[in-house]
Amino acid sequence: MPTDAGGAPPLWAPWYGAGFLDAFVRFWKKYARFDGRASRSEFWWWYLANALVVTILFGGYIISIIVWAAGSTMTDEYGITTATSGFPGVALLFVGLLGLWGLATFVPSLALGWRRVHDAGLAGPFWLISFAAGVAGIVFGCLEPSPSGAQYDRPDASRPQA
Repeated sequence: MPTDAGGAPPLWAPWYGAGFLDAFVRFWKKYARFDGRASRSEFWWWYLANALVVTILFGGYIISIIVWAAGSTMTDEYGITTATSGFPGVALLFVGLLGLWGLATFVPSLALGWRRVHDAGLAGPFWLISFAAGVAGIVFGCLEPSPSGAQYDRPDASRPQA
């Protein structure tokens, strides 16, 4: 398989044994490409990176709510608790960032799953099953590469060169 100067295969080919940073960068380079294949390492490294970002953003939201709740309530001598300030803007910031992250990664995550099932020798629409049954995404992510998946390789060769 051809590689560039850095040892990376072309974008139409799967990168078996890709590292964390390589898989993360490649995910963004192949933002909305539903052609070609994706290796298991590309798939799982991306989902780890995504889980880390979502955990940090959601954790920031939860922590800001807890800090706000602890500092903005007052209990009087009769045991009555009252709120002393409005909703925290920091929590809204974290929710907004989480929403933006979800919007920015939805299409490329769909494309990555699509390419992952190509690597297993299946047609891309099989990935849509994972929306109905989430465990299917795990199963598809674990499937071995199949030689029949090569039918999805070299999509650039069939396109006219500009």
